Amino acid sequence: MTFKNNVDLDTSEISDRRGAGTGTVAAIGGGGGGLVLLVVLVLLNTLGGSNSSLGDLGNLISSTSGATADLSHCQTGADANKYEDCRIVGYVDSIQAFWTQDLPAEGGPKYSKIQTVFFSGATDTACGTASSDTGPFYCPQDKYVYIDLGFFQQLQQQFGAKGGPFAEAYVLAHEYGHHIQDLQGTLNSSTSQQGAQGKSVRTELQADCYAGIWANHAASTGYLEPLTSTDISDALDAASAVGDDRIQQESQGRINSDSWTHGSSQQRQHWFTVGYQQGKIAACDTFSGSI
Repeated sequence: MTFKNNVDLDTSEISDRRGAGTGTVAAIGGGGGGLVLLVVLVLLNTLGGSNSSLGDLGNLISSTSGATADLSHCQTGADANKYEDCRIVGYVDSIQAFWTQDLPAEGGPKYSKIQTVFFSGATDTACGTASSDTGPFYCPQDKYVYIDLGFFQQLQQQFGAKGGPFAEAYVLAHEYGHHIQDLQGTLNSSTSQQGAQGKSVRTELQADCYAGIWANHAASTGYLEPLTSTDISDALDAASAVGDDRIQQESQGRINSDSWTHGSSQQRQHWFTVGYQQGKIAACDTFSGSI
């Protein structure tokens, strides 16, 4: 995965709160969508942990401590090829450039650009106070994507993903997939239903499919060089690493599909691939039939 060196990055789409800190951490609520958040909470409850606090998950996703950061060093695609935080800026720019054009072109609503919030440790959101324990997520109440960049290291160390720059791209594109669902009116309280065929899983798999659509068109946004087979392999590996079945097997030694919220590794890989191969919103109907 390579950014075009001379393309300009727009850091105005990022709110950088790293190092700012916040108060007491509370569990997220309100119907937000996240790559692994709901999976982790269900596992915590299954394993006998408290559902009133995320503190027991402190070793799952680490935060980056230190002074408040800034993005002044993120100016061009060359910076995105050099620095991780600039790379995430570039992904956000590309994802939002794509959906600005594509969503209305496919008969959807007008796309509204939103902020991605970089934070470390914890930060306030309209969905509650988030900590780095929650992983990346989209909050429909304030329409922000939240991420502690330390998650990408933990994606490898705790979830067993092999990593790679385009694994990061998959994570961001998945969260913006939830924003698309929000604009379409399909991200609501009914998506909390658990189970292998439940609405929560269907919602998450559609966000994976939307991530695949962006990947199909990523180079056409002008930010990225054409993707390679390695890029797609890294995205599929990340999707597999955060499958409900894989997380359950590794954390508790058994699989309980009745508590699934995000889908199996195979399902997540399948729906990302559907989006990537077909490149159209109509291909991502996870709410009809069996998934």
